Amino acid sequence: MLSKQKLERINELAKKAKTTTGLSEDEKVEQQKLRQEYLQNVRKSFKNQFKTMTVIDPAGNDVTPKKVRDMQERNKNH
Repeated sequence: MLSKQKLERINELAKKAKTTTGLSEDEKVEQQKLRQEYLQNVRKSFKNQFKTMTVIDPAGNDVTPKKVRDMQERNKNH
């Protein structure tokens, strides 16, 4: 998870980008790096949720997609 300071900085840069002064080139680079780091964390979190997911149909059968079961199996082996 991203630190509170990094999230605050992302928001600060986003607000500044909307002003008439905008962002300097250094701030644009910083913003892009922070956004990429944020997206990596979101994707990692989403994948971790899938690794623990089980899909059950109304009849009580496990209908977890094969792709998810394969991911879970790979996770068990590591």
